[in-house]
Amino acid sequence: MVLPAPRTPDPREAPPLRWGILGAGGIAAAMTTALLEGTRQQVVAVGSRDHDRARAFADRLGVARAHGSYEDLVADPEVDVVYVATPHSEHRDHALLAIAAGKHVLVEKAFTRNAREADEVLAAAEAAGVTCLEAMWSRFLPGYDVVRRAVEEGLVGNMRLIEADHGQLLYPNGPARLATPELAGGALLDLGVYPLHLAAMLLPDIASVRAVGTLTPLGVDEHESVSLRDASGAVAALTACMSATTPTVASIAGTQARLDLAGPFYQPTAIRLVDPAGVTLDTWAPETPDAHLGLRFEAAELARCVEQGRRESPLLPWTETRRLMALMDEVRAQLGVVLPDE
Repeated sequence: MVLPAPRTPDPREAPPLRWGILGAGGIAAAMTTALLEGTRQQVVAVGSRDHDRARAFADRLGVARAHGSYEDLVADPEVDVVYVATPHSEHRDHALLAIAAGKHVLVEKAFTRNAREADEVLAAAEAAGVTCLEAMWSRFLPGYDVVRRAVEEGLVGNMRLIEADHGQLLYPNGPARLATPELAGGALLDLGVYPLHLAAMLLPDIASVRAVGTLTPLGVDEHESVSLRDASGAVAALTACMSATTPTVASIAGTQARLDLAGPFYQPTAIRLVDPAGVTLDTWAPETPDAHLGLRFEAAELARCVEQGRRESPLLPWTETRRLMALMDEVRAQLGVVLPDE
């Protein structure tokens, strides 16, 4: 048995759009670099609440215009699509701001704080007739298509178990937003979203959700373990932790073979096809292991959707974004995490 090749188009072939970057933090810089180095997309503007910060970002990365407010960014007539790169707590408001200005939007994960906010954003995008995409970059990587094809084509046999973990030492001495309820902090929305997305991609009919975990003194989740059961009988064992480092690997085990994704499993990484005796049958590796250059694939997919007149991507349709947000709502409810205004 050999692993199938990915069907992912070359991001450089996607039609070029003019991008505005909403936010000037680390992920905004990584996306800007991926767009400029790995696609034909144009980054024409960046916006921040602090004009000096926006100007410094623009000068550092070679972006022409810097706006001192998000309102000015989305009003920029040279911007076709807005990448929302602010904290989860702001995604709803900033996506709605861009949509109201008639811009297509790529909204960083987690898409919003909860399913209710996701519904608002998607309803606004539908009404405005713009393309809207959740920036869960893993779902657009070639490696994830290798996994999809291997499962679809029966290489693993009857899928029985998915395991994935994501732990980084980010608390209590990491980014303040992760510890802050007002900024939708916690491990789930920042880290746990990755194992949940992998499992949901392969489990179309989740029938049972069980979650246990530990909360911080301020009431956000420090770590959790989530068990899922699909109507097919397959189960998933998923963990996330922001106070310890874990291997951050994944496996998809079936009756005939297993897929092992090296860590970090959600980035461009090697995939092994392993038989029941533990013998490696085949290995697939990404063209480039440069992690954040992989962000270009989701941007290229949005550009293709815009060219084709699609409001959503078949790789991550709005129904799937809604399903993931509802799944995370259920996990948070079982953990006892309630964010402000919920």
